[in-house]
Amino acid sequence: MDLDSKVVIVTGASSGIGRATAVAFARAGAHVLGVGRDRDELDRTAGLHAGIVPFAADLAAQGTPDAIVRAAAGRWERVDVLVNNAGATAVMPLGRLDADRVRALFELNATAPSLLAEAALPHLRRTRGSIVNVSSTYGHRPLPGGSHYAASKAALEQLTRSWALELAESGVRVNALAPGPTESRALARAGLSEAEVEQVKRDEAGRVPLGRRGTPEEVATWIVRLADPASTWLTGQVLTVDGGLGLT
Repeated sequence: MDLDSKVVIVTGASSGIGRATAVAFARAGAHVLGVGRDRDELDRTAGLHAGIVPFAADLAAQGTPDAIVRAAAGRWERVDVLVNNAGATAVMPLGRLDADRVRALFELNATAPSLLAEAALPHLRRTRGSIVNVSSTYGHRPLPGGSHYAASKAALEQLTRSWALELAESGVRVNALAPGPTESRALARAGLSEAEVEQVKRDEAGRVPLGRRGTPEEVATWIVRLADPASTWLTGQVLTVDGGLGLT
């Protein structure tokens, strides 16, 4: 892959898919700005490869998108790839709706990627770069008890398609990756107990035709491929990597 000396911003790089993605890009020769809220975990990510520089920030805070782009462009003088990976999930049946949690979901899963893409756009136009949005298999299939999470990811997929058309004339490619159930800390962060997390994992693995949950590294491989400049004629696509779950 032709990623030597490319500059990549990866959000949610402190764990899971984001950490694996930052490492995968760095191993492919890119300079990576790994963004997340937990500085200690970001430092652990950076410790996995010398090509990763940590940047601790809250994506929901005012001014953060501009600060992230300035940090990358100021250090390496360009931005080639933006990976909008940071996101949140929530178990929230309609009968127990929480308006603040709904707003927070959309703010992190749809609004923050939009503002970061806007901030990075002048650089991406100059480099004819690309954006990769990380959605979910539930961005295009129903999720009872998690409808607002699914809706926020559906919004991200529609943003992907719309931006792809909007930016095609500039040579900026926009694609999305929709992982199926993948090992991460997302379930625990959604407020589930340890026992509930383990039950959900067993249930999810049982529904996946390949018989298991995915690993962050398996997902990261495809994020890098979508961003690879060699994928010159690929834009506006949502690639599902879910062990066959979408076939059921």
